[in-house]
This record gives sequence, structure tokens and C-alpha cells, in this order.
Amino acid sequence: MKKDTAKGYVALLGWSLAAVEAAEGFDRRYVVVAPDWAQEYCEKHDIPYIPWNFERLNDRSMEIAQKLQEKGVDVAIPLFEETVEWAGAINAVLMDNPRLFGQSILFRDKSLMKRRAQLGGIRVGIFEEAHEKEDVVRFLKRVNQTLLKLDGDPSDPIHLKAFDKAGCLGHRVVRTPDDVYGIPDEEFPILMESHLDGWEFAVEAWVHDGKIRFLNISEYVTLGYSVFVPATPDLEKYRAQIVQQVEKLIKTFDIQFGFVHPEYFVTSDNEMYFGEVAYRPPGFKVFELLERVYGFNAYQALILSFDPKTTDEEITAFFPKEIDDAKCHAGCFGVYPRRRVVSRMELPEETENHPYFESHELTQPMEETVTKRTAFGTHWGLVYFTGDDPYKMRDLLKKQEELDFYV
Repeated sequence: MKKDTAKGYVALLGWSLAAVEAAEGFDRRYVVVAPDWAQEYCEKHDIPYIPWNFERLNDRSMEIAQKLQEKGVDVAIPLFEETVEWAGAINAVLMDNPRLFGQSILFRDKSLMKRRAQLGGIRVGIFEEAHEKEDVVRFLKRVNQTLLKLDGDPSDPIHLKAFDKAGCLGHRVVRTPDDVYGIPDEEFPILMESHLDGWEFAVEAWVHDGKIRFLNISEYVTLGYSVFVPATPDLEKYRAQIVQQVEKLIKTFDIQFGFVHPEYFVTSDNEMYFGEVAYRPPGFKVFELLERVYGFNAYQALILSFDPKTTDEEITAFFPKEIDDAKCHAGCFGVYPRRRVVSRMELPEETENHPYFESHELTQPMEETVTKRTAFGTHWGLVYFTGDDPYKMRDLLKKQEELDFYV
């Protein structure tokens, strides 16, 4: 597509074919900043590219910001959790706003993130940092003492999370001191938090000029396994309250532009608790699900919301109306083998024959022994569904957990 030089020039941090295709078909100039292994593909397909390996920020970090500045790039867009800090550091230079780097640290360090949320009057559970196993045992006992548990009562679980990993990576649920002693030492330091008993869900919100331009509520059927959009009316009824919470988040974290992906819990008494927030596209191909439902390209929306040259009229015209303009419900299920030894991938008949089944991206297994799933682990591929009834969709995604895709 012809590029408009009056509009912003963006840098995509990290390799995502879906993001590249979206940028290719959009009216903004773009450059991909990705590790060396992407070079061959980019050269072959005439994709504007700068090689950069996203190790920890170091003395050379300034170099990539200067390179992009020399090219006339206006903004860097993080596509993955690991590039959020880099985007903050680069944008601090490109936009001459040092605070953007500090802000990006808040999105990466879950402990700082929770403290900032608390300072803004956002409800969070009890949390602390653990540097060794004894800290976890102490925290587990203290939380249960606070909850007035008696001897013999089942103890309330706590959650352990890596400080700066995406989504479910490194997430563990701990119920007893015995659970703690199996955790490898290299996982420390970690964040510990109390268990929030409620309905967990995620939000995807595009922000421009400090205001929400489009807000989607993603309904988890089972965390780490399945999600669908838009949510059931049962969850959508909280929309006004959710919008209020996200506006509070935008104000607390001083977000002027870009995209936020927070997670919340609604408790049985309708209170809303903040879980965490990411400043990059969600996992589980939610962007692709949204395109299936609403028809707009979520990566192009990302470029629009980051670009400082985007006008108010342009962004308003780009987005459809939430819920009213939804053509269907779209969901996906992350497959994880249920057996310890597998020989082939085989789609269950009841999945393949279901009217809501659309496609899958499962491949044949590379090896027969399935490694034990640590914490929430990583799925082996996604299966996609679309249909008109959100309740049927929810039940269908739940049902997939009982089926074998690898036999």
C-alpha cells in the first residue's frame, strides 16, 4: 500500500508476521526491528528491517534509539513482553520524554506495577516479593493466619509469578509448604500474591490522547486454555464498571497513547480487583479473534494508537462500535497433550464436526514423550471456533479440555 509521509513512521519491535502484513497493507511507513534470524526472510520479501538482539538493556541500548531517530522514526511499538522496556527506552529518546522509560519498567516489573496501582487507589490483593523458599512459606502462613484459618481448615492458596514474564509463564499455585520446596532456586526472586476468588477476565483497550478508543472484554473459559470474544452478557453487564477501572488505570500509569491489556477479577460481591497489566498485544491470538468478529485489523489499530501523528477523526472513524457491530463470537482453545506418550495428532471427531469449528494450527508431534507441564506451561497449538451463541461457545471450549488431540 502507498505510504503517506505526512503520517507517522513506526518501528515494530520483535518479529510477528501478522504485524508485518498489517503494516504492509497500511498507509504508514514502518521498519521491523528483530533478531538476526529474521534478516533472510525480510530481505527476500523486501521488508524494511534493522537487526537487533533484545538482550537486557545495556550500554549499547542507546544505539538502536539513535539509529531509529536518524531514520526519522516517530515511535517504537512493542509486540512482545520482552520488547516493552526497549520501546520505553527508545520512545524516551524519540519523543524526548524520559518518563516513558520509567513507565515501561512499571509494565515489566509486576511488583512495582502493583505498588503503582495501589498508589492510584486501585484494588489489588496482598502481595510481597520472595527471594528464597522460606519467604514463600512465611507468606503462605501469614495469609492464612490473616484469613483466620484454624488447624485442620484447608489453607487458601497463594500465587507465585515471575516478575517480568508474559502471561502464564512462571505462574504457580501454592497450597502447602511442600509445594514450595519443589520450586527451582533459579526462579527466585518472584512475586507472591494472595488468591483472589472471583471471575478472571482480560481487557484489550486502545488508547489515544489519554482516552479509550475501543475496549474489548475477553472471557476466559479456563485460564491458560481458552478465551473468546466478545464476552457473554453475564460479563458484559460489568462494562461500565470495567471502563471506569481502565480509565483509572490509564490515569494512574499516565498512559497517553498505545495499547493496554489488563486482567481483572470480579468477586461474588461485584467488587473489581486488578490483577496485572501488559503494554503489548495479548497472547492466544486475541487480535485475530477480534478481526474475525469486528472486521478491523487490530495490529493496524495498534499502529494508529501509537502514532503521534494520528488525528482524532482518523482513529474515531477506524473503530467499530463495541458489541453492536460484532458479527459473531470467536474463540480459541490451546491444546496440551493429556497423555505422557503420544505418536500422532488426531483431531477429535466431535471437534471437527461441530458447526462452530473453524480451523486449527496443530502439527504432528516432534517427539513421543510429553514433557511434564510446569506451572501453566505452553500449549502445543490453537484450535479456532466461531458461532453466534456465546454460551454455546463457552461450553464448547470447556468441553475441549476432556478430549485428546494427541494420541
